[in-house]
Amino acid sequence: MPSCTEAHNKSNRPQAGRQTRSTVSVKRLLCVTNEDGAGARSCYGELRGWDVCMVESLAAAHKVLAQQHYAVGLLLDRSDGAHDEETERFLRRHHNMRWIGVFDPHRLEQPALRHLIATHLFDFHTRPVDMLRLQHSLGHAHGMAVLGKSAGQHRRAYGNGRIDGSSAAITRLRAHIAKIAAVDAPVLISGESGSGKELAAQEVHARSPRAAGPFIAINCAAVAPALIHSELFGHERGAFTGATKDKRGLLEAASGGSIFLDEIGDLPLDLQASLLRFLQERVIYRVGGTRTIAVDARVIAATHVNLPKAVSDGRFREDLYYRLSVFPIRVPPLRERKEDLPMLTDMIFHKFAEERSPQLKGVSKEALHAMAQYDWPGNVRELINRVRRAMVLAEHRLIMPEDLELPGAGPIGPLNDGLGTSRLSAERIAISNSLARSGNNISQAARDLGVSRMTLYRLMAKHSISS
Repeated sequence: MPSCTEAHNKSNRPQAGRQTRSTVSVKRLLCVTNEDGAGARSCYGELRGWDVCMVESLAAAHKVLAQQHYAVGLLLDRSDGAHDEETERFLRRHHNMRWIGVFDPHRLEQPALRHLIATHLFDFHTRPVDMLRLQHSLGHAHGMAVLGKSAGQHRRAYGNGRIDGSSAAITRLRAHIAKIAAVDAPVLISGESGSGKELAAQEVHARSPRAAGPFIAINCAAVAPALIHSELFGHERGAFTGATKDKRGLLEAASGGSIFLDEIGDLPLDLQASLLRFLQERVIYRVGGTRTIAVDARVIAATHVNLPKAVSDGRFREDLYYRLSVFPIRVPPLRERKEDLPMLTDMIFHKFAEERSPQLKGVSKEALHAMAQYDWPGNVRELINRVRRAMVLAEHRLIMPEDLELPGAGPIGPLNDGLGTSRLSAERIAISNSLARSGNNISQAARDLGVSRMTLYRLMAKHSISS
């Protein structure tokens, strides 16, 4: 069988000196089959305008998709269902494609296959195949893929940068960073927790003349006060118990690049004095050392606390504050850039797509509306956490407001009406009974219930059922 780079439908190749309109807009199809090539081609017939790549296993298809992009896939299955779990794992991994399946009619009696079709396939057919209808299905799938292409380009346009968004607040932030990055002076980034201060610091570094150098980050609040001096400035052998050799500090490691000091407001006062000396003289002393070491590193600091108030309270040195805040940057909270919510949500959904509930296809307009009404005190970090949790626990094809557990949207769980409670009670009983019959064999219980193993695990967690 020819390779996928050669396996073109010969009827679609333009003749020498001729290039018809249809060859310009050729559509690409990945056909995965467990029968011989002749049998597969007799199934789908002559596909004019299609470039068909045929492979004989899921493993081969995975290798092809690692190197090439296909928007539409055709799954020709003549198995007995023994490999349906492997097929589901494959389809889950390559969920961005529109898949169409062809199966023997008796296979539709198997609950596992019915679940696989309903969850992962764009359309399905049974043998003997109506070739015209199959070709219509393939054309429809390709058309839907083209419609979704603009959304993918939209994600890529913003996903390649460190700061995502197109709101006025984010546009101003990017413009501010572009001006500051070129000047080799300290930067102080302020903003609420979870708003993206480290991303802003990375952007400053990436746009600066130091971009080829290292970017070293340390959270000053996460390191024990007794250790942070050694972490930042390094130590000499024998400086304290356990110091068996000389160690470079993070400031030295960042030489030629930038060091990002997150939560600078939590830096101990004695270390603030050492940092101030470095900013003034560009030299450091290692712990236990007597010689100065020249270090060429740009300091980018960040804090979520009010540093002027910390200065007035005596918790932060005034001279260090003014030395750091040569170029202040403020990262806007999410509530000031709510127009970015749809794009950010879409990016999160696709970034963590492999974690999602199998039947989940996207986010509902109702959920986006609920997000717009919420103030997001945890900012982008909270948005990521809520969307990821909803992607695992959602029970519908789209994420609904209640899946995000936003205030006023209602929690995930039993409905308040009697019918909802009865339905969930019956669901819990069915799962428990199936597990009991199978001797707690998850695979067998999932087959009995007509769901995947992952769905069964998710339902067990929802009902607090242990295996």
